[in-house]
Amino acid sequence: MSYAASYQQALTQPNLFWQQQANRLPWFKAPTKMVDTSQTATGRWFTDGVMNTCYMALDHHVANGRGDQVAIYYDSPVTNTQSSLTYSQLLRQVCLFASALRDQGVKKGDRVVIYMPMVMEASIAMLACARLGAVHSVVFGGFAAAELAVRIDDAQPTAIISASCGIEVAKVIAYKPLLDEALDLAQHKVKSVVVLQRPQLEADLQAGRDHDWLSLMAQAQIRNDVVEAVSVLATDPLYILYTSGTTGKPKGIVRDNGGHAVVLNYTMKAIYNMDAGDVFWAASDVGWVVGHAYIVYGPLIAGCTSILYEGKPVMTPDAGAFWRVIEEYKVKAIFSAPTAFRAIKKEDPQGELLKKYDLSSLETVFMAGERLDPPTYDWAVETIGRPVVDHWWQTETGWSICANPVGLDDLPAKPGSSTVPIAGYDLHVLSDAGEPVEANVKGNIALKLPLPPGCLVGIWGDEGRLHDSYLKEFPGYYTSGDGGYLDDDGYVFIMGRTDDVINIAGHRLSTGEMEEVVGAHELVAECAVVGVQDPLKGQLPMALVLLKAGVQIDDPQLGKELAAMLRKTIGPIAVLKSAHIVPRLPKTRSGKILRKIIRNIANGEDYVVPSTIDDPASLDEIKVLVSSQ
Repeated sequence: MSYAASYQQALTQPNLFWQQQANRLPWFKAPTKMVDTSQTATGRWFTDGVMNTCYMALDHHVANGRGDQVAIYYDSPVTNTQSSLTYSQLLRQVCLFASALRDQGVKKGDRVVIYMPMVMEASIAMLACARLGAVHSVVFGGFAAAELAVRIDDAQPTAIISASCGIEVAKVIAYKPLLDEALDLAQHKVKSVVVLQRPQLEADLQAGRDHDWLSLMAQAQIRNDVVEAVSVLATDPLYILYTSGTTGKPKGIVRDNGGHAVVLNYTMKAIYNMDAGDVFWAASDVGWVVGHAYIVYGPLIAGCTSILYEGKPVMTPDAGAFWRVIEEYKVKAIFSAPTAFRAIKKEDPQGELLKKYDLSSLETVFMAGERLDPPTYDWAVETIGRPVVDHWWQTETGWSICANPVGLDDLPAKPGSSTVPIAGYDLHVLSDAGEPVEANVKGNIALKLPLPPGCLVGIWGDEGRLHDSYLKEFPGYYTSGDGGYLDDDGYVFIMGRTDDVINIAGHRLSTGEMEEVVGAHELVAECAVVGVQDPLKGQLPMALVLLKAGVQIDDPQLGKELAAMLRKTIGPIAVLKSAHIVPRLPKTRSGKILRKIIRNIANGEDYVVPSTIDDPASLDEIKVLVSSQ
């Protein structure tokens, strides 16, 4: 079925469309009911379906002759370690750990917090929880103790699974002291903690509460008891994943089993063009939604081979790290954030390191997680020589809202656009008053309710917050919080968060649009543009710029050239206040630039350093720059 036909069917006959997709999976009891909007406006899908996500991801493939295929490759340049597990081997490890968790009192409906680095055991822990019908909540490894404690109190887990340490390039980060502090801070008392001891730094275990991963696995092997996949309803929760909230308290996004499995299986082919046996690499982290969907669950449900990579796009050992992995494992498609490719571009702007590797297996490069600026898009297409697909989605949706559906139709790409809405999403651009706007007019990106399968079904422990955060602003719609526009061809252009807008003398200009211009400068590797208060104009743009390796220019000259480019491209209203060359940009560990905090610093406003920040020292560097203005 073509993209146009599938999109139209999902819009006009959603029950038929999603019934067809659901029928592709091995249910214990196949669903006959599709969407129910009686409990929530967002909709609950496949309400009478009975299943188990782990069974769909592992047992089904082993039973159908795929047991000897590699399920996951583990590649850790930071520890110089490589390994793999076939589907049969992974199923065995998951069953053993499910037995160990069951021995610790974990049962269907219980929550389990997973606080681990990028190791094979993280995926084993997630799948073991799913097998038991337990609800896992993965917290990015190395999160500060206070942030971890908030999540523990909110999820109230029966058990926590962790590791003794994580490794960031050459730095060993002790996890256990952070976990112990979080457990002291939390009001909720956890019965059991399982710790994977890593040779780089072993942790002290607290008698009676803490358990060694390997010891529990050995005991489970001796018992050799069978752990069958527990039957759950499609609407039962699979996981809680916390994302930032405007009130400071993180929002626990709840994802159910059935809708999640159906859409991941659908997207592996429709969006990523992956077939069973193909190698897919999501160069992300299991602590983020991308890791949940496309390192662990999506590839395995589709019968593909996934890669779990512990390292960075550069410095492990150099900016050719991605190309080495693609060659070694014969990767068909890679998916990472634009910031990863900007980092490679900065260190190797001419792509000299890429020429050392055979990328003949690679068909498509996918990017998401933040806006893909046209200069980075153009560099990637020219340097890698493969189609580059920008797609847009959120932790809340769990899968792509917009993409180029290369598994159905390879639509012509447009730099700056995440192409078209994917089947199931009824996307609209609304004015601040909630009225539809015309083509090429910027507005608020909103999704008409009900949402398709796989999207959030609630906020853990706070029913009203779903409505207040996402459904209140435009009744009948899910508010994405992103701004953008549809062009004459129906292509979607996401210009950034709706609060990333600069008001210059009454003219509202998008920072994303300005970043396109700044990023097009021949010396610029990466940039961020924010609005700084101005007594005359209200706000003016300030640019922070990261230069390509080996080039030099001073701030005044760069500012002069960028100001001329902005005037020429956007108009005289886009008056650049200042430009500063910085050694790095403040980012989260998932690569998102902390524009709001940059703006707070530039305006002398109070701010809270987020627990997700990659390098807090980068904020101090900006303070020095701003104070010298």
